Amino acid sequence: MPEPTKKEENEVPAPAPPPEEPSKEKEAGTTPAKEPSKEKEAGTTPAKDEEEVSPPSALPPGLGSRALERKDSEWSLGESPVGEEQDKQNANSQLSILFVEKPQGGTVKVGENITFIAKVKAEDLLRKPTVKWFKGKWMDLASKAGKHLQLKETFERHSRVYTFEMQIIKAKENYAGNYRCEVTYKDKFDSCSFDLEVHESTGTTPNIDIRSAFKRSGEGQDDAGELDFSGLLKRREVKQQEEEPEVDVWELLKNAKPSEYEKIAFQYGITDLRGMLKRLKRMRRVEKKSAAFAKILDPAYQVDKGGRVRFMVELADPKLEVKWYKNGQEIRPSTKYIFEHKGCQRILFINNCQMTDDSEYYVTAGDEKCSTELFVREPPIMVTKQLEDTTAYCGERVELECEVSEDDANVKWFKNGEEIIPGPKSRYRIRVEGKKHFLIIEGATKADSAEYSVMTTGGQSSAKLTVDLKPLKILTPLTDQTVNLGKEICLKCEISENITGKWTKNGLPVQESDRLKVVHKGRIHKLVIANALIEDEGDYVFAPDAYNVTLPAKVHVVDPPKIILDGLDADNTVTVIAGSKLRLEIPISGEPPPKAIWSRADKAIMEGSGRIRAESYPDSSTLVIDVAERDDSGVYHINLKNEAGEAHASIKIKVVDLPDPPVAPTVTEVGDDWCIMKWEPPAYDGGSPILGYFIERKKKQSSRWMRLNFDLCKETTFEPKKMIEGVAYEVRIFAVNAIGISKPSMPSRPFVPLAVTSPPTLLAVDSVTDTTVTMKWRPPDQIGAAGLDGYVLEYCFEGSDNWLPANKDLIDKTKFTITDLPTDSKIFVRVKAINAAGASEPKYYSQPILVKEIIEPPKIRIPRHLKQTYIRRVGEAVNLVIPFQGKPRPELTWKKDGVEIDKNQINIRNSETDTIIFIRKAERSHSGKYDLQVKVDKFVETASIDIQIVDRPGPPQSVKIEDVWGENVALTWTPPKDDGNAAITGYTIQKADKKSMEWFTVIEHYHRTNATITELVIGNEYYFRVFSENMCGLSEDATMTKESAVIAKDGKIYKNPVYDDFDFSEAPMFTQPLVNTYAIAGYNATLNCSVRGNPKPKITWMKNKVAIVDDPRYRMFSNQGVCTLEIRKPSPYDGGTYCCKAVNDLGTVEIECKLEVKGGLSFCRLLLQGVPPNIIDSYLRDVHSSNPEEY
Repeated sequence: MPEPTKKEENEVPAPAPPPEEPSKEKEAGTTPAKEPSKEKEAGTTPAKDEEEVSPPSALPPGLGSRALERKDSEWSLGESPVGEEQDKQNANSQLSILFVEKPQGGTVKVGENITFIAKVKAEDLLRKPTVKWFKGKWMDLASKAGKHLQLKETFERHSRVYTFEMQIIKAKENYAGNYRCEVTYKDKFDSCSFDLEVHESTGTTPNIDIRSAFKRSGEGQDDAGELDFSGLLKRREVKQQEEEPEVDVWELLKNAKPSEYEKIAFQYGITDLRGMLKRLKRMRRVEKKSAAFAKILDPAYQVDKGGRVRFMVELADPKLEVKWYKNGQEIRPSTKYIFEHKGCQRILFINNCQMTDDSEYYVTAGDEKCSTELFVREPPIMVTKQLEDTTAYCGERVELECEVSEDDANVKWFKNGEEIIPGPKSRYRIRVEGKKHFLIIEGATKADSAEYSVMTTGGQSSAKLTVDLKPLKILTPLTDQTVNLGKEICLKCEISENITGKWTKNGLPVQESDRLKVVHKGRIHKLVIANALIEDEGDYVFAPDAYNVTLPAKVHVVDPPKIILDGLDADNTVTVIAGSKLRLEIPISGEPPPKAIWSRADKAIMEGSGRIRAESYPDSSTLVIDVAERDDSGVYHINLKNEAGEAHASIKIKVVDLPDPPVAPTVTEVGDDWCIMKWEPPAYDGGSPILGYFIERKKKQSSRWMRLNFDLCKETTFEPKKMIEGVAYEVRIFAVNAIGISKPSMPSRPFVPLAVTSPPTLLAVDSVTDTTVTMKWRPPDQIGAAGLDGYVLEYCFEGSDNWLPANKDLIDKTKFTITDLPTDSKIFVRVKAINAAGASEPKYYSQPILVKEIIEPPKIRIPRHLKQTYIRRVGEAVNLVIPFQGKPRPELTWKKDGVEIDKNQINIRNSETDTIIFIRKAERSHSGKYDLQVKVDKFVETASIDIQIVDRPGPPQSVKIEDVWGENVALTWTPPKDDGNAAITGYTIQKADKKSMEWFTVIEHYHRTNATITELVIGNEYYFRVFSENMCGLSEDATMTKESAVIAKDGKIYKNPVYDDFDFSEAPMFTQPLVNTYAIAGYNATLNCSVRGNPKPKITWMKNKVAIVDDPRYRMFSNQGVCTLEIRKPSPYDGGTYCCKAVNDLGTVEIECKLEVKGGLSFCRLLLQGVPPNIIDSYLRDVHSSNPEEY
């Protein structure tokens, strides 16, 4: 067996064409016939047995591992194994074909141009596909476009085709090789390989080193900058190049600093610097200086399958123990693995290398090891037995057989150059028996006639298959048939072969349906037609497929006469509108065609040009009435007769017309925007039932009618709506039958929509005595255009249904007293609102009323602003309204400071619900405490009001100059005798020079009764005066000093007075008290007061004498002496007496107020509307008494 040979440094496998295009492998030069020449070109001649296999000393960076990969353990000389990525791409290209036109291989002479074109259809693509051009397997040409390579793309809008062009300009011999075009779009992929041959080349292939794959060609020449990648492609004949001195780039990179890598790459034309650095990094890891090995294993070895490989290392110390490993498992000596020692050399021979030996190996010596990789190349598979030409008949089983040199080898079958891919739905099956391979075709057809070929990695064979038809014999021919209408037609024939065929009728293909069935069982063919029809008559022909033979037969269908009345009603009635033309077409059938005769009342209707006439046609008979009249109604007869029999039918013709207009409608009831109208059906319905009515209305003063219903009204009553109240209207009716709409009826009598009001509201008891009951209510919410004429109040005694009117005439007011009622009786009360439309729905009082006077304890409602001192100035008017409650009418008594009020000075006005105190011009004598007493029977309620009438104060009593020193004067004065009935709030001090006596204000709003006047002019003499001030203003007069103050020029020593420290301690005192107040249920309420004291007093709030502590419903604030208690969303339960208590070391003080919580939104709404509280209380009690279940 020949020993495997070492791969040359410059030998790089060329990329193989894609497996999905086997027809192009011949163009790529991968046929078995060319294999020997390839081996010769690649320099891979067999060596002797004992020759050892040396590894490739230098592989292109980034290609070392990929170039040695294998695909399905099959290698071919001069081809590059295809990786997994290529497999996936090939699979994708089989699933999705994008190319419309693929680039074809070509031939060009040196220096000439050549263009390769690829076209992609864009109908199903949303965007432009991506196209890449490659040389060999991995060299992308997009980055090489320039002087000698141009890429172009165009798009045809009409045909929607993308055109991609690659043009090579001034071709050189090293441009020859295999190229590839790839197109991708989303998950679709397609690729195509093609070859370029460059002629007129001479010379032999020079040896090239590693730089041949990475250097830039033509340095300093016209084509400088091109990438010379010929070393990575198939070996071609190139011109002899001048020998260059060998430079080991690996050694340069190993010994150089990292900063010099780019400089070396540029100097030696290295383009894939990153790939070389990755390779260098692996080599550096392997090539570390070893103390155990003098010579280590080479990086990689290659051997043919079945060959022998030799691994050798040289030890630095021959005494070291050496162990060999394969994929981490130690190798033991055997007939396959042979160990040899030669001095310091340790050698491992591996015999009969198989694909399982393709793996990583390493050897250990002491604590060190070195590794290598072994690549096993499978020899090409040859075709030892060629395919033979075969002839077969259609339907037979065909087997094509060949034999190859290896068992279970990978073999591909092709039909006319296209690969055969067997599958579950394929008619082709492939069987392998050792070295024999069979292609089986089940049920061969003429379409299987083709040239079939088989291809292996080392050879191919082809043969022709011819499939012919067998001679056909007619065993049972078709026969002519005559069939009655509705019967079954069965055409049957039998031929000698089990093949399909086609049925035709009158030259047209027969289509299967539910009625027509085509049956094929073996050699028998049937055409079965159920329920034969007239149209089934004709010439039928059966033609077997693939044979020029026909079997004819004629079918004749006979049918007696028939009258087809399917288009008429169940009683064969035809309705026609009066005045229109009737053309009644009755379909007839029969074979031969029958003769039709029309008649009415035993009188035949002749064919001709009369108003009523008959017309005959081959498949129908027609009765024509030009202008239908009411007298044309009746029964018409039609008779058919032919050789097969007779047929008779009767048809009823009914002439109909529009109905008469209905009688004028009557309006029976009127509402606010509606009415109810009625009418009678029309006297004549036009011969067709009345389907319904249309209703129209208009205003009396208008001529425009408006339709009220778009759907027919089936009844004779209707309720028009959405009318304007108070406007006169008229209505009319249209009758509708199947023919159309009648003329309108006469309008109805005019009517005016009016509506009664809504019921009165808030009916309540105002007062009750022993013989009377006074009721009050509120007007209706809705009154309408008819207005409101008045009210009627009615009552009935408990246990009776007899309602008695309380007022004989209508009343306008919303309050009325029912008189002359027996004491202790109970009555029910209701009230109605009356207008022009009538009485409204009554408003009932919810419960019986006892006729007996009820004593209501008196209660005074002091307004909030009167719970504090009421202050007015002299001369202003005083008008105070104090509401109260109590029944019967209480007695009122006013007193001032415990004395009866003089009604000549103060006016008192009393009503049933309040009392008014009025003073036209207030005087200071009107100040005081006013007491009000309200008395009902034995019940008494009192309240007090403090009125304070204030005026300007008098001047201070006296002003004295206490001392004069320097530019200062000390003044003292005494408060005024008359403070104007209000507290003195301050003083105003003025000065005047004795010479001019013009007064100037020095100090304003001064609170003390002594002051020091400064910044006086030395040498002047001054007088001073002081004004008193209260809430009404300054006093009218001022008190002036009797003496003057002279500001002497000579200085005078001022002696500061000695003052005792002021004691600011003070017991607690409320400066603003709490006031009685109302609160609305559900709304936050606050109680406020102000207190002062020193030290600062402690504040405690209490409700009903119980301290409020840690209650979330209350919040307490104190700011600058102002104390606030906030009650969150109070309820009636929160009403009561609240107390604020202030305590410090000097004493304790308390202040109280009453809080009353009113019920809910009703009270709040009424209070905001200005209703007095006493009226609100009375109303709420009435509501509570009338609806106790709601409270």
